[in-house]
Amino acid sequence: MKRTLFVVTLTMCLLTQQLSFAQFRKYSNEFLNIGAGARGLSMGGAQIASVSDGTAAYWNPAGLVGVKDYPQLNLMHAEYFAGIGKYDYGTLALPLKDNKRVLGISLLRFAVDDIPNTIFLVESDGTINFSNIQTFSSADYAFLVSLAQQISLKGDRQINAGINAKVIHRKAGDFATAWGFGFDAGIQIIDKRWRIGIMARDVTTTFNAWSFNLNEKMREVFYLTDNEIPVKSTELTAPKLIIGGAYNFKLGKNMGLLTEANLDITFDGRRNTVLATDVVSVDPRIGLEAAWKNVFFIRAGINNFQRALDDNDVTNTKKVWIYQPGIGAGFRISNVQIDYAFTNLANQSNPLYTHVFSLKVDLKKKEKK
Repeated sequence: MKRTLFVVTLTMCLLTQQLSFAQFRKYSNEFLNIGAGARGLSMGGAQIASVSDGTAAYWNPAGLVGVKDYPQLNLMHAEYFAGIGKYDYGTLALPLKDNKRVLGISLLRFAVDDIPNTIFLVESDGTINFSNIQTFSSADYAFLVSLAQQISLKGDRQINAGINAKVIHRKAGDFATAWGFGFDAGIQIIDKRWRIGIMARDVTTTFNAWSFNLNEKMREVFYLTDNEIPVKSTELTAPKLIIGGAYNFKLGKNMGLLTEANLDITFDGRRNTVLATDVVSVDPRIGLEAAWKNVFFIRAGINNFQRALDDNDVTNTKKVWIYQPGIGAGFRISNVQIDYAFTNLANQSNPLYTHVFSLKVDLKKKEKK
C-alpha cells in the first residue's frame, strides 16, 4: 500500500511539473472536432444520444454497444476548400461474443498538401527568387481504441458506457512534429422512445508534445526577419462536456422521425458561441432524421452558431448571427448503407459547400446453402 501511494504521489508530482511548462490552447487539435460519418455531419453533429453504429467511436463510444452479432466497417471521405484539405475517417467495430461489449479501432486523417514554403523566397541581396519555393504537406492523424460495455438492462431501459484511448500525431513537413495522448468517456441511457447521452472529451486533458527540426539556414532567416525561433513545447487541450437528448416520434406504420439536441460545453474561457461567459461557453446542435422502414433516410441539422461581421455592411462594424447548416440522405440495401451530407462551412451570404460520402458495411458471413 505504501509503495502504491509513493508511485501515485511521484506520478502526480511529475505531471504537475509538466503542466507548469505546458500551455492550454483554446483551439487545439481542431481536426478532431470535424465529425465522423455523413449521417452525423448532415444532422449538425447532434449524435451523442442517438448514435449506435461504428461512428460512435468518435461521437460517443458508449453507442458502440449498438453493433451486434457482426463486425462493422465505417468509411468516410470529404474534401474541404475546393479539395485543398482532405479528411478521411475509418472505424472497425468488433462485437464480442456476449453482444454486451464492443471493441472499436478508428483512424482519422486531415491533410493539406502542396503548401508553398517561402522561407528562402528572398535572397540575401534582397532579390526574389521563385525557384527557391518548395512545397510541403501538413497532416494530422488520430488513432482511437474504443471499448463499450452494456452495464444495465431493465425492461426497455438500457445503460451503456464507453471509453476512448487516442494517440495523436501531427506533422508539418520535415520541420515540425507532435505526438499526443488522451482519453474520452461517454454514457448513454436508452429507453423505448427517448435517449440521453453524455460525453466527456479529453477528460484527462489531452497533450501534444511538439518538436522542431530547423537547420542553421532556416534559423538565420527567422532571426533576420524578427520571427520567433520555435522550441520544444507541450500543448494542452482542455476537457469538453457534451450533453444530448433524443426522441423518436412514430409517424405511422413505416415512418419515424428522430430528433436530437446537443449542448457542447467548454471550460477554457469565452468563445464565440450562443452562450459565452469568462468561465463557460455553450454551443448548441440540433439534428433531425426521417426514416422509412429503416431503409431510406432524410436528414437535416444546424450547428456552429457565431457572431460575425456582416458582409453587406460597408462600415465593417455590424455583426450578424451565422451558422452551419447541413442536409443529407442515405439508403440501406441488405448489409450495406451509403450516406451523403451537404454542408456549408462559412457565412450564409458567402458559402463554402462541402460534399461528404460515407459507407457502412456489416461484415456478415455468407450462409451455407
